Amino acid sequence: MKGYILDYVNENEYRKLERALKKYNMLAFKKLNFDYYPKLRSGIFLGEKVETNKQEKTVRYELKLPSDHMFSQVHGDIKLHYIVYLEQNIVMLDTLTPSDILLEGHMAELTTYKGVMISKQNEAKDMFKIDLLNMLNK
Repeated sequence: MKGYILDYVNENEYRKLERALKKYNMLAFKKLNFDYYPKLRSGIFLGEKVETNKQEKTVRYELKLPSDHMFSQVHGDIKLHYIVYLEQNIVMLDTLTPSDILLEGHMAELTTYKGVMISKQNEAKDMFKIDLLNMLNK
């Protein structure tokens, strides 16, 4: 068999996260679809190896996607989590993190504050973080 097959642990959930990523971070979405997915299909595994299971012959990876510096400081890095099944030639796409802000963005339109999207649940906390980071950068 030539190459690896991309599959999903939970396709509906993953697609929601992927659509929110497309809406709120086009750079990460384009890099994921046009650069990282083809490399994963060809067997080039990117990112940091997190766990190896010798019994099931799987390897778990985390791949950091490009994002805005301020977004990363407020919400955390955007990461793709995937599992490689070495014997079956399958790459299982697990999830995208930070999933809470991406799922919230999928369900309802998020607002921005000084160019960074903020959560409706933690609006004051996110605004405080952004203001604090802006003060530290000056």
